[in-house]
Amino acid sequence: MTTHAPVRPLWLCEGCDRPWPCVTRRAELLTEHERVPLAYYVSLCLISAGQDMSWAPPDVLRRRFIGWLP
Repeated sequence: MTTHAPVRPLWLCEGCDRPWPCVTRRAELLTEHERVPLAYYVSLCLISAGQDMSWAPPDVLRRRFIGWLP
């Protein structure tokens, strides 16, 4: 189990206090999941983050949550 879980509503990393998904969690997610289920999961996170952080620009959230996927 990871210590790099999201802390809502700001979606900061519990383990390193950086924006989630942090570099460590991204690497973990890439090894834990196949590409399509991972894309689905982080897309759901993006939707939740957009609701929690309605003040954040949508493109910034998109890059943060799904822009790093291979």
